[in-house]
Amino acid sequence: MTDNDVAVVRPKQRSSGAPPGHAASAPSPSPERVRRRTGASIRSRERWAALSFLSPWLIGLLAITIGPMIASFYLSFTDYSLGYGEWVGGENYARMFEDPRLANAIKVTAVYTFVSVPLQLAAALLLAIVLDRGLRGMAFYRSIFYLPSLLGGSVAIAIMWRQVFGTEGLVNQVLAIFGIQGEGWVSHPDYALGTLIILHVWTFGSPMIIFLAGLRQIPAMYYEAAKIDGAGVMQRFMSVTLPLLTPIIFFNLVLQIINSFQSFTQAFIISSGKGGPADSTMFLTLYLYDQGFTQFDMGYASAIAWLLLAIIAIFTALNFLMSKFWVFYGDND
Repeated sequence: MTDNDVAVVRPKQRSSGAPPGHAASAPSPSPERVRRRTGASIRSRERWAALSFLSPWLIGLLAITIGPMIASFYLSFTDYSLGYGEWVGGENYARMFEDPRLANAIKVTAVYTFVSVPLQLAAALLLAIVLDRGLRGMAFYRSIFYLPSLLGGSVAIAIMWRQVFGTEGLVNQVLAIFGIQGEGWVSHPDYALGTLIILHVWTFGSPMIIFLAGLRQIPAMYYEAAKIDGAGVMQRFMSVTLPLLTPIIFFNLVLQIINSFQSFTQAFIISSGKGGPADSTMFLTLYLYDQGFTQFDMGYASAIAWLLLAIIAIFTALNFLMSKFWVFYGDND
């Protein structure tokens, strides 16, 4: 190297900007990572808030529904009575095939269901069509017709019904005006179930409101097109109203079949809890009550409860399977 040459010495670069003798500080988090952490914290708080609001329902589901169902299923395999239970396996279920009163209870419940439900839905649909014509005071009429659904399952209405159809009741007083000698309708085995069917039909308010909502959803252009084609009132009902209302009919049908199989209060009050006269009003629910809380045979009563659940599940499944043949949806090809 000569004197004219200048040596350039480059200092070594440090791995970080920290001053000598000090450790390098951690890099600051990126804004994206901060946003992710904040979002995760918010979602966690929202989950806990949702669980806190849902906790009463979850506790009720476990303590009032799922817990008793598991206990009932276990008891159905035992000879349980007043705190004492012995495992008997499937004896309670085998006993069902030899129980004539159970067979009669199933028959009475089936007759009640498959007679009262179609009549109730027919009455509800008819009144919904009448109310859909835009009568004045529509809100008042809807409230009045809905009241039977609110009151029909009450003890007070069942007591009133027993008085109305009694020997000295209102029905016989009206018949006496025309010179007709009435029966003791609720005390006669041939007519007692019929009074309960009439009571169930009378509680048409809930399906009527649902039918009315369905009728309001049918476009008016379909009726106008049918009228232009010369269709009469009945033709418009059969060709326009009924097909487009089949999803609502199906919904009401499933709900009302389930409710009718579970009917209890009316039969209990009218028959004084005995299902009489001559077991003519012995519903399956009433027979379950009799076995469990009168005979204290909780094991057999639990088996009957699971039989009732199986019957409801079977008919509900059949309704869904058959619905594809008669229920029309707007997105069907």
